[in-house]
Amino acid sequence: MVLGIQIAGFLFGLFMIYYSFLNYKRREFTAKEFSFWLLLWTIFIAVALFPFLLDPIVKKIGFLRALDLLTIGGFLFMIAAIFYTYTIARKNQKQLEAIVRAIAMKNRKK
Repeated sequence: MVLGIQIAGFLFGLFMIYYSFLNYKRREFTAKEFSFWLLLWTIFIAVALFPFLLDPIVKKIGFLRALDLLTIGGFLFMIAAIFYTYTIARKNQKQLEAIVRAIAMKNRKK
């Protein structure tokens, strides 16, 4: 029996595959990046439609439900993504500061 949340997960996965494909066609993704996202969204759809596929992992780790595993995994992923984004933003900020300093020093000499 397919529940409403499974249908929503399936439709979301299909949309994200389509969106990834659009980014690939616009040359914003390389073929390797597109392949990664295609694999990730395919796994997402499989888990959304067949959640019992996670049962062996859930039992081995010691969780009671697959939702517990997905929730904790989601939090860990979000923390890692936020940290990565922060490090990239800091690197960009330092590069921008160096460029602004160089331009200021160049204009000062004139």
